Amino acid sequence: MPEYSRPTAESLVRTYIQAKDENRPHLMTRVFAADAVLEMVVNTGAISFPAVSTGVEAIADTLSRKFGQTYENVYTFCLQRPDAHVRGGHFSCDWLVGMSEKESGNVRVGCGRYDWHFQAQAPFLVERLKITIDEMQILPAHRLQEVIDWVDSLPRHWCDSRTAIDTAPCIDALAPVLDYIARNR
Repeated sequence: MPEYSRPTAESLVRTYIQAKDENRPHLMTRVFAADAVLEMVVNTGAISFPAVSTGVEAIADTLSRKFGQTYENVYTFCLQRPDAHVRGGHFSCDWLVGMSEKESGNVRVGCGRYDWHFQAQAPFLVERLKITIDEMQILPAHRLQEVIDWVDSLPRHWCDSRTAIDTAPCIDALAPVLDYIARNR
């Protein structure tokens, strides 16, 4: 029988991003414990999510299935790498996302904070995730190409804030997002 390979914080976060960005809800079972809890703190009126989702299937519905019905061209980045920051089964980092709305073509660029909590025992999956959305800017559809060119050029799935800021297109509406991610530089 093959030996069990313990997932790393980095592999779990990477799989989560793949499941969300690529609309692959089946991958959420590789990230979240069956009874995991997702808490969403939304500090902007530009997007909405349920405040709490309990269980991996509810999390997959919220972050992949329903999300994928509304958004496409999704690029999510953690602005710190987990392996260097995980302490006692917990990892927090800022994040950046760029995406477009399927129906209108409008562009969304947002940022906030992830607070990951990992199981202390096998299978060592995510038992709780708090996603805070602090900024979400909505740009007109004609800005899609320059925003997508920007986020597509960033290193996947880990990008430091300096690189994101220094390569961002010159669009005034991005200032709140760029200011937010610059605060810890």
